[in-house]
Amino acid sequence: METVVQVPEFSSPQTISEVLSALKKQHLTPKHEHKAWGDWIHLADYQTVISIEVNHGLTSSATIEHHEDEENDGEPAASIIKAFAKLGWNGVDEDGQYPL
Repeated sequence: METVVQVPEFSSPQTISEVLSALKKQHLTPKHEHKAWGDWIHLADYQTVISIEVNHGLTSSATIEHHEDEENDGEPAASIIKAFAKLGWNGVDEDGQYPL
C-alpha cells in the first residue's frame, strides 16, 4: 500500500531537514539517502520507506510505501502520517488533496 502526501497547493516547499525533524519528533529514526534514481527516507527498525522528491534540499511531495507486515500494527504508518500532518502537508488520492 502507498500513501501520497504533499504540501498544500500554493504553499512553499519545506526542507528535507524539516521533514526529518518532524519524523524524529514522532520517535522515529529516519535516515535520508540520496540515490541517482531518487531520494529515500529509511526508518530504523522498520521496512516501510518514504520515497521523497528533493530538489536543492527542498521537498513538497512524498510517497509512503507501507510494508505489508507492518500495516496491521498501525506503526510506523500512524507516526509518519502524524509527522507530515504536523508539517501541514495533505494526503492525495484520486479526488485530490485532503487534510491528514
